[in-house]
Amino acid sequence: MRIIGGKHKGRLLKGKVTEARPTTDFAKESLFNILNNYFHFEQISVLDLFAGTGSISFEFASRGCNSIDLVEWNHHNYQYICNNIKELGLSFIKPYKSDVFNYLLLCKKQYDIIFADPPYELEGILKIPDLIFENNLVKPNGMLIIEHSKNTDFQSHSNFWQHRRYGAVHFSFFLP
Repeated sequence: MRIIGGKHKGRLLKGKVTEARPTTDFAKESLFNILNNYFHFEQISVLDLFAGTGSISFEFASRGCNSIDLVEWNHHNYQYICNNIKELGLSFIKPYKSDVFNYLLLCKKQYDIIFADPPYELEGILKIPDLIFENNLVKPNGMLIIEHSKNTDFQSHSNFWQHRRYGAVHFSFFLP
C-alpha cells in the first residue's frame, strides 16, 4: 500500500494488515480531488473512523493536515498504523484503539472532516450519521463522509448532501 498524493506521495506503508479493506487508489484520488475544492488541508482537523490501515489519515497528513485523530479497534491494524506513524515521523496523528460507537458517544471535540469507512455490512452503519450529528462532532462548515457498499443508502438522512460512486466504492457526503 502506498500514499498517492502530497509530500509523501509514492511512500509505501510498511507491514501487513489482515482484516481491512483499504480504499482503492482510484477512489482515494477522486475523494481528495473533491475535498481539495472545499478545504485547505493545512487548516483543518480530521477524524478517521474505522481507520483500518490508516491510509486515509496518511493521505491527509501527506497533504499538509496536522490535526488528525483516528480510531481503530483491531489490535493488528492498530499496531500497523502506529508503526507507520513512527516510520513516517507523523507524531501529530493520534491513534485511539477503541470501538467507534463508544468513541463517538464520549468524544467532545469537533472536526472539519470526519471520514468513516466501516465494514460494508456493519450492523448499525445507518446510525453513524445520527451519532455524529447528535453529538455535534462536525464543525459548522465541516463534512462527514461515509464509505459504503451499493447496499447502503443514506439519501433519506436529513444531513445527506451527495453520493459519489467509484467502481465498487460509494461515498455519501453529509453537511451539518
